Amino acid sequence: MKKIALTGDRPTGKLHLGHYVGSIQNRVKLQGETDQAFYMVADVQALTDNASNPEKVRENVLEVALDNLACGIDPEKTIMFVQSQVPAIAELTVFFLNLVTIQRLGQNPTIKAEIAQKGWNANVDQKEDLNKPGVPAGFYCYPVSQAADILFCKSTVVPAGEDQKPMIEQCNEIVDSFNRLYGETFSRVSHVSGSTARLVGIDGGAKMSKSLGNAIYLSDSKEIIKDKVMQMYTDPNHIRVEDPGSVARNVVFSYLDIFDPNQNEVAELKAQYEKGGLGDVKIKQRLIEVLETIIAPIRTRREELAKDPERVMQILRDGTRKAQEIGEETMRQVREAIKINYF
Repeated sequence: MKKIALTGDRPTGKLHLGHYVGSIQNRVKLQGETDQAFYMVADVQALTDNASNPEKVRENVLEVALDNLACGIDPEKTIMFVQSQVPAIAELTVFFLNLVTIQRLGQNPTIKAEIAQKGWNANVDQKEDLNKPGVPAGFYCYPVSQAADILFCKSTVVPAGEDQKPMIEQCNEIVDSFNRLYGETFSRVSHVSGSTARLVGIDGGAKMSKSLGNAIYLSDSKEIIKDKVMQMYTDPNHIRVEDPGSVARNVVFSYLDIFDPNQNEVAELKAQYEKGGLGDVKIKQRLIEVLETIIAPIRTRREELAKDPERVMQILRDGTRKAQEIGEETMRQVREAIKINYF
């Protein structure tokens, strides 16, 4: 069985460090370890909660492509394409919807968490309320669309953040149902998580998120990185340098644990901080330099690529044509399996 990887991003804004450790590092690595790799700009998925603002989605197609190319996605090794331009994905979604119940969709923990975060009313028996609108059907069903994203190219590996694990589980349920009803057509999918299960935001209150405004972006300047790190939550009781401090829930140390290559020194800093005699500014300055070392080369490559946006869009056009051909072959097999290949 071929090892085929697929991953993607919603074009709702530039990508951040959470994307980097959650998925991008793995998608770059898998380019050389799989028979084929795909990267999808998930504009259809982005429209499920941005239908009233399509300009936002359109403007960010280029941005997410730039971020991925700057991080090392190679269009010679990875087929980069735009979701909405591959008709097979929409067609496959329609067939997959017949294999999933409304009740099962409502049990998806990722969907439930995002509905709560957006303040939508998930009670289908209540009337619409302008102050708390209902859940768009497209959003509610996007795990099914996501299964179609994965399976239109017969993907078997998905590098994604830990929060996407329920989506992969639901995708495999669809694989099992389809194969049971129509014969072996798709293979089950493996989830490859990033080096960090979940990167907290600079506020320490939730995961890093574009919508929550608590992210450090892969395109941020050193000055912006400095400003954001200096805002980070540490220990509110660590008022003076000589006071003992706590490293538990200390965002700066959480980031140093993930990004600092010298973990022995980090362990020493933790011990000194807990004992007293180490100020917050000093550990924040260290983190600023650590993050700048990671982001600076990405930022430089991104700025260079951004000088020729047409070249980047051509990469997406070329990749989309390839994805269209692959998707049509998959749909030929699907139509034959379902016995709707009339003509």
